[in-house]
Amino acid sequence: MQDVTFAEMKKKIEEGGQVLVDFWAPWCGPCRAMAPVLEKFSSQNDGVEVLKVNVDENPDVAELGIRSIPTLIAFAEGKEMDRAVGAVPAEKIRSLFS
Repeated sequence: MQDVTFAEMKKKIEEGGQVLVDFWAPWCGPCRAMAPVLEKFSSQNDGVEVLKVNVDENPDVAELGIRSIPTLIAFAEGKEMDRAVGAVPAEKIRSLFS
């Protein structure tokens, strides 16, 4: 799991593969609650790169329609597959790629 800027995130997505992006903020309680779930998901899913984008530091996230946090977006081969808003269980995260 890696903290990145919006520009770095876009570059990683363009490189292809499976990428899960967590849009979060330090003051967001549900975002903090998701941190251990995402850490576990990251450690158990080697084929998925997990990125964290702080919305306070990256206002450009608005171009993706991020209106609530946490928002998770799954990308595969450069295209958005699915998204989830709010604190979600690990099984929901896995389903974003199916």
